[in-house]
Order: sequence, then structure tokens, then C-alpha cells
Amino acid sequence: MSEKSVSILLVGIGGYGSTYINGLLDNRCDEKYHIAGAVDPNPEGQPRLAELKALNIPVYGTMEEFYNRQTADLAVISSPIHFHCEQACYALSKGSNVLCEKPLCATEEEGLKMTETSKKTGKFLSVGYQWSHSEAIQSLKKDIQSGLFGKALRFKTILLLPRTDKYYSRGWAGKLRDSEGRWILDSIANNATAHYIHNMFYLLGKNTNGSAKPLYVTAELYRANPIESFDTAAMRAETVEGVELLYLATHASKEHLGPVFDYEFEKGKVIFRNSADPNKRNIIAYFNDGNTKVYGDPNKGTLNKLWTAIDMVNNAGELICGPEAAFSHILCIKGMHESNEITPFPEHIIKRVEKMVGEESGIYAEGLSEILKTCYENWSLPSELGIPWAKPGKRIRIN
Repeated sequence: MSEKSVSILLVGIGGYGSTYINGLLDNRCDEKYHIAGAVDPNPEGQPRLAELKALNIPVYGTMEEFYNRQTADLAVISSPIHFHCEQACYALSKGSNVLCEKPLCATEEEGLKMTETSKKTGKFLSVGYQWSHSEAIQSLKKDIQSGLFGKALRFKTILLLPRTDKYYSRGWAGKLRDSEGRWILDSIANNATAHYIHNMFYLLGKNTNGSAKPLYVTAELYRANPIESFDTAAMRAETVEGVELLYLATHASKEHLGPVFDYEFEKGKVIFRNSADPNKRNIIAYFNDGNTKVYGDPNKGTLNKLWTAIDMVNNAGELICGPEAAFSHILCIKGMHESNEITPFPEHIIKRVEKMVGEESGIYAEGLSEILKTCYENWSLPSELGIPWAKPGKRIRIN
């Protein structure tokens, strides 16, 4: 039996939604998939809007307008965090499978509702963590599951990712709730670098669509920018199996570093350095017996998540990262907020620079990059190094 052409609804076509627009328009394959429509209340910012209209692809202001007129086999949701639950559940209830951008949602309650709706409707819900869908991560996960590395001991990840005033000028950026009271919990940990928290839990999962569960979380949350949420985080999680996970990340630095990770196992270690040279951007395993194994670049195959979802509509392939796998990140974010309040950096270390990234202005915390790198080297949180402005967090048990 031949495959049908999968009809796709794109929800949110600005920002990251452009990745899907470009992928589908630049790799047109009408006999396999086609864009049935798009939804965006303000589509004018989409650079290829005229091209969509020339292809007679309708653009609606709401999902209700689309589903009142059409159907879709697959809804791809790229809207802000606080719309994920509502929009994913609505699409599932209308008979669409869903590929939802990361993170899954803002709260544990929303995650449970999305999971239940997927089960009730019999439609799949995939979460767009592109590293999880990469060949490199899938190959590494299979080797971990097979016992090649022995017992996992401890994992750590660091990322220094400068963000500018323009980044925080978006209406929901850095917000905890929206004007209607919906949780957003936007932060460096719940948005830009969510991938790298999720990846530590995901690689320790017992099956493909699974992640290790956090048992304890201790966090330090800071901000340099004038936002509600935090732009800097230091977090230690402990999984149910006793693996220590250390995460250090900031948007309030001038230096760009990473992501970098070091994962330690009984029989060796796995490292990644996000080199500027694509030929050196590989996950590499170093075994205690002197052998090495190269897994490749986890940044390759950004759209694997889309192609996998399309194949799944036609009953090919498997769910790589659904709500079951993405849920550990949601619980970790919950634990981080419960562990500590958000503490502003001292005013004397907050500096403004007119050219933070390219020509864009921004704010950074002086000396922060070196402190976080020292924390990384020592498997420590800032308070454990005696940093004067650091505020220790409570060790929270995740129920």
C-alpha cells in the first residue's frame, strides 16, 4: 500500500517556526507531505509569507478557524511555552498527531493533561528535542543501554550563551506568567538550553522514549537582566538511580562557550566540545582500556524530528521523544523553582555593553564566566566555592 501525502498544520510561523517553514518549502515532496495551512495571529513577520500564499496555503489567525474548515494529519506547534498545552490538546482532540516544540509545557499539571489527551485520542505527541532525534545521541543511548559503558556515575554540562536586549524584548521572554495568569516559566533552563538538561536525563532512559527520573534537585537561580525569571542557573540533580547531574548555564556573559559536556561512567567517559570547526564537533567516548569511539555531531539532522513525525503518521518509525521522555525536564524545572528564589546579581558586577552579540547591546555579569567554568571543573555550585553573592538552594525531593 502506498503512503499517503501527510497534511501538515504549522502553528506559529514566526521565530523558530521558520525552521519548519524553510525545511518543508526547501524540501518539497508533495507525494509524501504537504502544508495544509498555517496559524499565526501575526504572520507578517514570516519572510516566506508571500511564498506560502503563492502556493495557496491558507494562513489563519486561530486554530479554531483552521479546524472549522480543514483537517491535518500532523500539527507542528512552534508557539510560546504557555500555549503548548492548550494548542497540543486541541489539535489532538481534532484528530491530528502533534509535534510540539520543546519544552513540553510549563508545568507538571499541563504535562499530565497533554499525556492523557494523547492516550485518550490515540494520536501521538512528539516533543521537538532535536538532539534526541540525532543519529549521534541515538547511537550513544543504545550503547549506554547495552551496558557498553557500565554504570553511569555523574554527568555535567556547561553553556555560556550571551543574549541581548533584543532577545528579551519579546513579549513573553523572561516572564514567569502572562497577563492572563498562564504559567510561562521562561528561563535559560526552560527555553534556550532546555536541550542540555533534557539530554542528561534522556540518555539515562531505559528505552528509546524514556528518561531517568530526578529524585533530588538543588538549584541557584540568578539574574542580571531586568526580567521576572532567571538568566543564570546552577543546578545539581540526582536521579532515582543515584546518578549526579550538574548543569551550569548563563545568558549573562560576554563569552560564548559550549554546550560542553562530560559524562562519566564505570568503564570510561563521553565528552562533547561544541567547536567552531564542524569537523571537530563530535561526541567522543574514551574508554578506560584505551579505546575510543566517535558518535558524530548531535547538531546534525535538526529536522529529523519533523521527518520522523511524518513517517509515524504513515505507521513507519517509532516515537523517539514523547511526553514520557520529556517529563523529567518539567519536573527538574519545578524542583529548581522550589529549591531557591531568583536572586539579582550585585549591581557592581552588572555591566552594559553596546555590542554584546554582533551589533546588539546587552548586559553581562562581570567575572561570571570564570566562576561558572571553575564550578564546572570542580563539579560545584557557586555557593560551594564561597562566591560572595551566591545563595545556596534547598535540596528538594521530587515526588
